[in-house]
Amino acid sequence: VQLQASGGGLVQAGGSLRLSCAASRRTLGAFIMGWFRQAPGKEREFVAAINRSGTSTVYAESVKGRFAISRDSAGDTVYLQMNNLKAEDMAVYYCAAARPLFIGNAGDGRKYEYWGQGTLVTVSS
Repeated sequence: VQLQASGGGLVQAGGSLRLSCAASRRTLGAFIMGWFRQAPGKEREFVAAINRSGTSTVYAESVKGRFAISRDSAGDTVYLQMNNLKAEDMAVYYCAAARPLFIGNAGDGRKYEYWGQGTLVTVSS
């Protein structure tokens, strides 16, 4: 499965962006989908995940109440709506796909089998 993340860009602090993740030649309906990010000089960290049906989500504490993960009903695209962006949100964001697992374990990057190429989010203060 080849994942393609898009939607990154430059935004002022307090602004919003929506990231998208789609798969080439395959739908994402069979997978748990997650978003991770990596800032310069830092380790990759979990941001959010959503189950296959879209009925259950989990978020990192740092983004709760500001970010929302969703997926379209066709299972083709997963989104990350990011609101009230802060300087500390600046990073390369990656989408990833995992075989079905307990959503509570979705924060573990080792559970994900497929990764997208990343999209850069820059937040200016």
